[in-house]
Amino acid sequence: MKLTVYNETDEDLSFAFLKPGSTTYEASLSIAPHTSATSAVRSTSTTVRVNAQVSEKSDAESVSIPSGSFTTFPLKLGAKWKSVRIPADSPWRMYRSKISKGHYRLSVFPRRNLASFLSEMPDSLPLSSLLLPGTHDTMAFYGWPISQCQSLSTPLNVQLHSGIRVLDVRLSVIDGRLLAYHGIYPQRSSFQDILRAVHDFLASPLSSRETIVMSIKQEDFTRTPLPYFSQCVHDEIMGGPGGRDMWFLENRIPRLGEVRGKVVMLSRFGGDGTGWENGLEGLGIHPTAWPDSERNGFTWTLKGTLVRTHDWYSIPSFLSIPEKAQLSTEILVLPPGEQPFPILNISFFSASSVPLAFPPTIAKGFGWPNWGFGVEGVNGRVGRWLLDKLSGDQVHNRRTEKGEPLNLAGLGGGDVRIRGWTLMDFYREPEDGVVPLLVECNFRGRNKGEEGWE
Repeated sequence: MKLTVYNETDEDLSFAFLKPGSTTYEASLSIAPHTSATSAVRSTSTTVRVNAQVSEKSDAESVSIPSGSFTTFPLKLGAKWKSVRIPADSPWRMYRSKISKGHYRLSVFPRRNLASFLSEMPDSLPLSSLLLPGTHDTMAFYGWPISQCQSLSTPLNVQLHSGIRVLDVRLSVIDGRLLAYHGIYPQRSSFQDILRAVHDFLASPLSSRETIVMSIKQEDFTRTPLPYFSQCVHDEIMGGPGGRDMWFLENRIPRLGEVRGKVVMLSRFGGDGTGWENGLEGLGIHPTAWPDSERNGFTWTLKGTLVRTHDWYSIPSFLSIPEKAQLSTEILVLPPGEQPFPILNISFFSASSVPLAFPPTIAKGFGWPNWGFGVEGVNGRVGRWLLDKLSGDQVHNRRTEKGEPLNLAGLGGGDVRIRGWTLMDFYREPEDGVVPLLVECNFRGRNKGEEGWE
């Protein structure tokens, strides 16, 4: 059995493989940063020992080894992909996955602080050149299986600290106040509750340099006049926690430095802008049209930025899960090189279908797909796709002209550019593994002078 290890960190790492039931090691690897190496292992239950080695920078300054940089864990190969459970104080995140029969992959990434990862990004970046994980129907915790889209174990404050930066807030007016709704199903949270949680997060010293995109959509448009809903949103924002100072309400894509500690509004509600500063131009990012469940997506322009949007949510059945996953991920990949104009990708991983493909089924799948019984959900497919892109396996099976395997050393996924705002249901499935991979995309494919990268 072969195991290819991808070191996607900036450190030299050493790996030793312990024989099952023994105290001796059968093989070892030393892998330079952003390269890979392959070793034979005898068992699917091999124990792996990992530690960082001291390396030298080009200026001869030594690289410090973080505390807890020694990790031992059982490999337990078999599934298509899985987040490896290692100590929380380890400086890495690890994923194991299957490349082909008898050939597995272990991908090692830096452990980013999900509560403050944007603090590591430069102020010069426009929000279009970031990968911002988000939740579809952020507050939809009730109404299983039809209306529920998020787990009760992930309230808004947990989502924010877990790396979620795009909120999809859907509201209805009840007795003059805005309440969270999904369709006709109440979600037991007021808009003020939402604003309070967001304000607390952005006011915290740990996360004060973050930014949040909040899409606001009207759910009761058939019974509440559009101008009245718009006025309610305005009044509750201005009088709510943080007030006007917490919001970026211009109709353009800002740079990160402009909106640290702020909420960028994406207004998906109607009205003519009466009561707002600058009218329609004061409603934040304001798409003038949003085609309903367009399978191939749609595009629109915003002050010179091309916005590519995928929101195909009404799929025929669970048999469309592979197509849904493909369409919602391929839109996130930017073409190589500098683009003639900025591109913002907005992609919803969420979908549903009556009667056999409600949101939990689409997101999580069902049965035991790792063993060939059942259907893998969209979230699992997205995670596998990200591992393939970030670990470079898109070139793994290429051959030289003589038919020899291509040497993958140095050919990791460092040049891939995955950008956009992504919204998903039950975002912690499977195994809390997808959001850290989405966050990692922000640190990949960065070239000086491109995308606002200085």
